[in-house]
Amino acid sequence: MRLAFLGTPEAAVVTLERLVHAGHDVRIVVTRPDRRRGRGGSLGASPVKRAALELGLPVSDDLAEVARAGVERGVVVAYGAMIPAALLAEVPMLNVHFSLLPRWRGAAPVARAILAGDEETGVDVMGLEATLDTGPVYAEVRTSVGAKTLSELTSELAEAGTTALLEVLASEALLAHPRAQQGEPTYAAKLSAETFRIDPTMDAVRAARIVRLERTQISVGGRRLRVRRARLVEDEGPAGIVTMSPHGPVAHFATGALLLEEVQPEGKRAMASAAWWAGARLETPTSWG
Repeated sequence: MRLAFLGTPEAAVVTLERLVHAGHDVRIVVTRPDRRRGRGGSLGASPVKRAALELGLPVSDDLAEVARAGVERGVVVAYGAMIPAALLAEVPMLNVHFSLLPRWRGAAPVARAILAGDEETGVDVMGLEATLDTGPVYAEVRTSVGAKTLSELTSELAEAGTTALLEVLASEALLAHPRAQQGEPTYAAKLSAETFRIDPTMDAVRAARIVRLERTQISVGGRRLRVRRARLVEDEGPAGIVTMSPHGPVAHFATGALLLEEVQPEGKRAMASAAWWAGARLETPTSWG
């Protein structure tokens, strides 16, 4: 099938690659413009742009190119912007959306499912409309959330969504019979810096979910520390202190405690928390916040 592909982050790359390997004719790849990245502030291409160039595909950041590419359909995976109604009227599009619609319409569905404590989530192949994630569903795959991190769950959904998309594109029956979304919509608001913060006044259950988003930083004994992995443990202690257990350092909250399993000190690589604690030579207990 002659396709346009619209996507931006790493999670969209697997879909682009498998569309090409399945024999689809991807005529144009549209991604968000290059932006300044890292400490140097140099312009960097999106993961989708880099993948498209490696595949020898034409790439643009101009949506108008889609209408000029002679495609039968567009495929959208985490593109990062709304598609104008005028373009959708010219080119029908399928969207791989990482939630069980209508739950978690919007920008951050995987993170919001984790933060809400959802036991189950999934991915929908839906028809794109000019309104936010309201289109009919062509295929759906469900999975448990468990204790998966944001990157683990996103990767799983990207693979499952790609498989479902390829099945839809190969089936006239599936393309002809989508179903309307059913249920009460919820909205996945964009994440802010505040989303990733934990503090001792929290419930440890809530804090554990935030840590699974993989961008949590705390201060222990006045030293900045990124918490990469942690799990709930039964360990009594006053909120705001870290104690050392046989399994590693434990941060205590207003309710509950977290065993810090993997951490990354400022300016260093990620490491097991016990190794970090030994090198940091902190007293136990010590304060955190």
